[in-house]
Amino acid sequence: MKTLKVALLGGVAFLPASAMAAEMNLICSADVVICEKLVSAFEESHADIDVNMVRLSSGEAYAKIRAEARNPQTDLWWGGTGDPHLQAGQDGLTAEYKSPMLEQLQPWAQGQAETSEYRTVGVYSGALGWGYNTDILKEKGIEPPMCWADLLNPALKGEIQIADPNSSGTAYTALATLVQLMGEDEAFDFLKKMHANVSQYTKSGSAPVKAAARGETGLGIVFQHDAVSQAVAGFPIGVVAPCEGTGYEIGSMSLVEGGQNPDEAKVFYDWVLTPEVQGLMPEAGSFQIPSNASATAPKEAPDLSTIKLIDYDFGEYGSAERRKALLSRWDDEIGSLPLQ
Repeated sequence: MKTLKVALLGGVAFLPASAMAAEMNLICSADVVICEKLVSAFEESHADIDVNMVRLSSGEAYAKIRAEARNPQTDLWWGGTGDPHLQAGQDGLTAEYKSPMLEQLQPWAQGQAETSEYRTVGVYSGALGWGYNTDILKEKGIEPPMCWADLLNPALKGEIQIADPNSSGTAYTALATLVQLMGEDEAFDFLKKMHANVSQYTKSGSAPVKAAARGETGLGIVFQHDAVSQAVAGFPIGVVAPCEGTGYEIGSMSLVEGGQNPDEAKVFYDWVLTPEVQGLMPEAGSFQIPSNASATAPKEAPDLSTIKLIDYDFGEYGSAERRKALLSRWDDEIGSLPLQ
């Protein structure tokens, strides 16, 4: 056990088990089970470093790092969609770092690093889509939606959940995907129409399909690997790659500029890019495509070669100006609408 609890003036203080133990402060923007798996495996192999981890969605992580810019409390940000990582890099909130592992990574992961001038790097990839509860749709006589256009079916009223793009990188990817597929005005017209079928805009990107798995809603718009996780766990979830085409994420990792423990953060950064560590992810229910070219993709992972992917413009939609404008318009035209 790496920490000791001691009573202090009626409260609880946490003291290092060893005065020699170093620390590293991590924000993890993946599912909490994945985050805990990574921290546990790292601490087992690096007994001299204690990891203080907090789980935040991508939008929340970006906001926290930005708010703390004058006095950074975070050393490393792992996971979550690449767009807010790119924005953080553009804003000078993250530090340039070229890992010795970089040359072992997939071209798309190296491309993410190059786009950000080495202020972030790709750690996994996955395509956007949705998961639907097969029992609910069958019971209600609803044909499973296979295309974005099908999500406007009036029979789906109150059956769709999607996250808020302000807090969720998943939902921002969905917003940016629709803009690139349809054009901006057409995408917002689509979202207004789909709003009639939405029961909730969640904070977390994976929450909608977890709700579908529990039978609380019919469908969740998520990254497909999050839907696969629920299906593998035994829930009645069907997974869809929309017929018109879809966007995808490059889950990313960034060192925070001015972090208090940069050396320890770089140890974690290099470690998590190894094929051995990336191979641990399915044990935590993670079915993304790993970024290390030598890592084996989980057999359950959606095959990106069979999915109609758009040419997602990470540079444009990860830029501060474009992201801010889209989120502002979403707040004005979608987020302000009452739920039915």
